[in-house]
Amino acid sequence: MRGPETRGPEAQGPETHGPAGPRARQASPAPGVLMGAQRSDDRRPGVHATSGNPLGAAHPRQEAPTDLRLVPPALAAWATAALALDAPPGWVTGVVIVCLVVAGGLLATSRSRASGEPRPHHRPEPEPEPEPEPEPEPEPEPERGGVLRGRWGSWPEVSVAAVLLCVAGAAASGGLHGADLRRGPVPELARQYAQVTAEAEVTLDPRLTRPRIKGNHAAPTAILLNAEVRRVEKPDGTVAETRTPVLLIVDAGAGAGAVRERPGSPWLSLLPSTRVRVTARVVPPLGDGDRIAAVLRVRGSGPPRVVGQPSDTQRFAGELRGGLRAATDGLEPDARALLPGLVVGDTSRITPELDEAFKATDLTHILAVSGANFTILLALLIGPPGRAQQTERRGLAPRLGIPLRGTALAGGALTLGFVIVCRPDPSVLRAAACGSIALLAIATGRRRSLIPALATAVLLLVLYDPWLARSYGFLLSVLATGALLTLAPRWSSALRRRGVPPRLAEALAAAGAAQAVCAPVVAVLSARVSLVAVPCNLLVEFAVAPATVLGFATLATAPWAMPIAKALAWCASWPAGWIADIARAGASLPGGGVDWPGSWTGALLLALVIAVVVLVGRRLLGHPWLSAACGVLLLLVMVQPPPLTRVITGWPPPGWRFAMCDVGQGDAMVLAAGDGTGVVVDAGPDPTLADRCLRALGITRIPLVVLTHFHADHIAGLPGVLRGRSVGAIETTGFEEPLDQAESVHRQAAARRIPVTRAVAGERRRTGALDWQVLWPPPEPTPAPEGPNDASVTLLVRSAGLTLLMLGDLEPPAQQALLRSPAGAGLGNVDVLKVAHHGSAYQDPELIRRVSPRLALISCGADNPYGHPAPSTVAALRAGGAEVLRTDEDGAVAVAGGGERLLVAGD
Repeated sequence: MRGPETRGPEAQGPETHGPAGPRARQASPAPGVLMGAQRSDDRRPGVHATSGNPLGAAHPRQEAPTDLRLVPPALAAWATAALALDAPPGWVTGVVIVCLVVAGGLLATSRSRASGEPRPHHRPEPEPEPEPEPEPEPEPEPERGGVLRGRWGSWPEVSVAAVLLCVAGAAASGGLHGADLRRGPVPELARQYAQVTAEAEVTLDPRLTRPRIKGNHAAPTAILLNAEVRRVEKPDGTVAETRTPVLLIVDAGAGAGAVRERPGSPWLSLLPSTRVRVTARVVPPLGDGDRIAAVLRVRGSGPPRVVGQPSDTQRFAGELRGGLRAATDGLEPDARALLPGLVVGDTSRITPELDEAFKATDLTHILAVSGANFTILLALLIGPPGRAQQTERRGLAPRLGIPLRGTALAGGALTLGFVIVCRPDPSVLRAAACGSIALLAIATGRRRSLIPALATAVLLLVLYDPWLARSYGFLLSVLATGALLTLAPRWSSALRRRGVPPRLAEALAAAGAAQAVCAPVVAVLSARVSLVAVPCNLLVEFAVAPATVLGFATLATAPWAMPIAKALAWCASWPAGWIADIARAGASLPGGGVDWPGSWTGALLLALVIAVVVLVGRRLLGHPWLSAACGVLLLLVMVQPPPLTRVITGWPPPGWRFAMCDVGQGDAMVLAAGDGTGVVVDAGPDPTLADRCLRALGITRIPLVVLTHFHADHIAGLPGVLRGRSVGAIETTGFEEPLDQAESVHRQAAARRIPVTRAVAGERRRTGALDWQVLWPPPEPTPAPEGPNDASVTLLVRSAGLTLLMLGDLEPPAQQALLRSPAGAGLGNVDVLKVAHHGSAYQDPELIRRVSPRLALISCGADNPYGHPAPSTVAALRAGGAEVLRTDEDGAVAVAGGGERLLVAGD
């Protein structure tokens, strides 16, 4: 029935669009919504009461309670799969048998009990109901599976049986996958560290290791390939066929930056499904519980021996990805690196600095292929999800005249293409499954089916690939999706009730809910809590969709129309550049994050803190002025403006002339050259620590960066020094070794158009009250330096009556040559000595006696493996009357004053 003739179009919504039309009509007053304007809001049905329209909602929907029946089976399967991967076969078999037997017994009991009860249709018809109350309760209706909601007697048996069946399936799947990893000859060969010849099929795209600093050098860069060993020749000559997942580690043969900028290694061009033959040493994986059985270390940088070409599908996907990279070649560095990662998860161009910025702001989900990418694409096809089944649906499909069934087929094709291009690895499959199910559930207009849909996705994915049960990425994906489906709608409604605009309320609720749920897990991984994650996610949210859509348009047009693809890529570079700028800006804030225990105990503590913050925040929302004050306080904590920080902490001290930053095992120093201006000497091993030190000192302009030599613990932090600052020039030693580190400095300088000059003994410079003289190295040192340390730039600095000698990492032979050189012949007493080579035992006693410092500063890392500073060096300095300060114990040190009055302050 259509109901009274006086019903307006608003009241017809449940009949054609609502998930439970008849029940929605019963909940509406008989006279229809035309009388709704004359009633008080408290008597209107809940489905209309939340509408801002006095006539009620245009498409009213009566939501039933959330269906949580699939959640326990999904969680039980998840936990069981994680445990079964390492469990002994006997244990797994026992669990499967017990679960099946008990579940069968419970189902049999439930069936026999149900057969003895009257069927639902034999029950007497209920009496006609009187006029419904303003908020009527819906009648009990049969649940799925034929069991009524009111028949509680059979619920426990059926529910427990479902959980046990899922546990049995997860245990069987996990046990089989774990046993498959341990079988075959490869694990045994790994325990023997054998040298083998193997044929392996590549399963994922090759990737480069991130550069790591070990002492004074960067760890060698390697190429990583996930693969499956299909054939292995043992040391005794026997050949075995197998299918074992392994990790190939291949020497890259160049620095990470060089390989990334000039990807000439043929290993990096291998596509998934390519089969290669390698000669490698097989070693066990570093940790247990991973999905690889062994590591194959391939020595040498020669090309791979390809014995099997990739499949046509992978070749086509590789051409598309290559076209996207080619179309983005001419963009700005950040957009050029970010756009392929945003579209297809290709992060090969992401620099370590940009990667750290995304981690610091909790934006790494943008660099990974996620359900959001897929949802954006499908939303472009079908329009707003809530209108997907309505006559006035939007999107490209209705504009192209595609019917609903054709739209569904097009969506399926889009899903398949998305998985192929982005590689069908577990993360992409997870994104496609979660994105498809969430969007489908929203499109049906039945929000109560979202949680069952998510639980179904988790259950199916864990049964298909039990290794996902141990994946932090999978855990974060499920937590974020669950937060968006449960917490975000409630928080959004609460914000709207307090006058927040709807779009802003939805964005705030989504970002806050996802961050609140995921933050404890992120803290376990990074031992840090980001305070800028929510604002940064809000600021980039509006840029993600256009960058994604334009990026996929570039991907689709590059193979047949490269000029159009480059134009689209240029358009996409604007939102992509905005995302990178927000990440860098958030990461550069001195109070952008706080250190946190990186353990599950720390995660639990953080969860409790978040719960308290949420409870307090609910009360604060009712007090606008107090909320604004808390917001301003949080902003000051994150920004930490130097004038305010100086008043509160006393750092840096007024009139400071020299500062030694605490950057761990390395050197980074600053000479004050005016308000907000400083000359930087060395950059340390960590860009984040270098940037943080300069921000605390309030340095925004750097007329000169002096890099004493090219060891990584002195130059690897250069990106942090250059970040957001005006730099006039970079001065270095003429001894350009190690070569890869020297090339890295030149690349960074060229990218920012900063001139690079060479320091030579006898050079004098001056800026403001600061002047300095280069004492070492000479234009043509004799004898030639034995290594980079002996070629360190050595400076004699004078600043308003303060004299400093900065020795770099000079060893005793170079120190003695310095004393004999014309530039060092007149060297006398100094106020401050920057001790050479982090206070190592190799010091020239005559040099220490000659300069006789009042203050000796040593930059070294806590618990470093080199024993720096050496006790003998510290004792010799103190015997000469110097006060010794070291960054591993005293932190950052600043020196002020001069002459007879020398002031020292620590951070």
